[in-house]
Formats: sequence, structure tokens, C-alpha cells
Amino acid sequence: MTTDPDPAARRPGPDEEQLPCGRLLSQAWDADPGDDHPAHCPSCADARRRLAGLRQAVLHLRDASGPALPDAGDVLRRVMDVVRLELRPGAPLPLGTPDEDMWIMESAAARVLRSAAENVPGVLAGSCRLVPGDRRPDATADITVTISIHAPATAHLPSVADDVRRAVATAATDRLGLGPTRVDVHVTDLTEEDR
Repeated sequence: MTTDPDPAARRPGPDEEQLPCGRLLSQAWDADPGDDHPAHCPSCADARRRLAGLRQAVLHLRDASGPALPDAGDVLRRVMDVVRLELRPGAPLPLGTPDEDMWIMESAAARVLRSAAENVPGVLAGSCRLVPGDRRPDATADITVTISIHAPATAHLPSVADDVRRAVATAATDRLGLGPTRVDVHVTDLTEEDR
């Protein structure tokens, strides 16, 4: 497998994902015909296969929806959420104490925390990032969680954010064994009615 000749020159932007081989997801999809890396790289091949399947699903939805197409921005956000979940496992997060060799990938932990957030009435969870802090001796790692949500437009937003914060912190501690020191809740959109 060949590697990217100059990965430092292609640093990922805030919305770009980096594959295990060092290439950006966009480079795997829009490969230069003269570049033989994607043809020999399992990471790029897997990314292209998944994106092709996702493209087919989006085209099928577009064809099935007829003249009344959904909001393009909303579709793009949903598609990119799926891409990020499928292709970016994220960093491994330490579980337990330093003498225990237990880890969970960020994407798996994020699914658990998004599910917990959606137990709050009317909340739809979006992106969820977990960033580990310093690991103290004989203690679990400190984790900062940032989660984006859609909340009901008629709700008292500080109360909704507090409920989500509690639900996420409880799930992180009880279900994952992570010790979140901070849970940031970003309300990115308001929905007209409860689910």
C-alpha cells in the first residue's frame, strides 16, 4: 500500500474526515486518474464503496420523492452525519483505570450518548464529539462531550439543555464507564412540534 506523499499538505478541514491511510475522504472519492494510491489502498477502496452505496441511496430517495424534493441542506446534513458515523470511527477512548487495557472508539460511544440525549422529549441528537483529557493515576480519563441537538421550538431551552446534559453524563458514567467532566450542549435547530 502506498501512502500519501505529503499528508501535511492536506490537513483535514473542520468538516473533512481523514482515512486511516492519511488521505482525506474527499481525495478518495475524487481520485486523480494518475494517482495509483486509491487502487491499492484498502481504506480508500472501502471509503469509495461506502460512498457509492450512499450516493445510490440518495439518488433513489430523490427519484422516489418526485417534484417535492426535501430541503437540500437538511439532506446534506443527514448524509454527512451518516458518512461521519460510517467512515470515522474517531479516536480510541480509554475505559477504566490506566492499568486496564480497555478502549472504546469515539463513534461507538457517541451513538450511546446520542441515544441518551434523544430520551429527552422532543430532542433529536446530531453530532457528538468526545475529547479525552489527562488520565490521572488510578482514575478514569476525564472526557469533554460536545453534543448538538434539535429542540422543540416551544420548549424552555435552558431546561432542555440541562436535561440533555444530565442524560448524557449519566449514560457516559453508567453505561460506558467514562467520567465526563464537561458536557456542552449546542442547540443547532428548533423543531415545530415534539416527536
